[in-house]
Amino acid sequence: MPRASSARRAIRTIAAIEAAKGVVVLLAATGLLSLLHADLGALAARLVRYSHLNPASHYPRIFIDAASQLQTPRLLWLALGAIAYAVLRLLEGWGLYHERAWAEWLAAGSGAVYVPIELAEVLHQPTALGLGVMAANIAVVGVMVMALRARRAAAHVR
Repeated sequence: MPRASSARRAIRTIAAIEAAKGVVVLLAATGLLSLLHADLGALAARLVRYSHLNPASHYPRIFIDAASQLQTPRLLWLALGAIAYAVLRLLEGWGLYHERAWAEWLAAGSGAVYVPIELAEVLHQPTALGLGVMAANIAVVGVMVMALRARRAAAHVR
């Protein structure tokens, strides 16, 4: 039974967003990997000076000190975690585009995980951005739940 075109468009839009998130994080991981053997403290100090900030003031100093503390193993683990996340998002995007049930479950579950955190944040400090992100996430979970229900109903008809 073919999917309704509006549901298919919604799922493909979500697939594109998930794939885009994967690409962005993969680019970030590549950037992290390129910094593996760099002197991050010196790089942070140059960035602070380039931004015309005082390196001795409070927040720029925190940034420089934090960058100096990043060691190669920690940076490598951050990059590997980012790559794993990117692969997961790219696979999810591919699966949603090709209407795979496992991808719908993954999208529903991974979206639902963030809703309580987003709700707590909105209750603590309501902002338009926070409300928008939470609404979008709830919409994604809703679309995936409807898709899974439609899949189940179609399976019972056969």
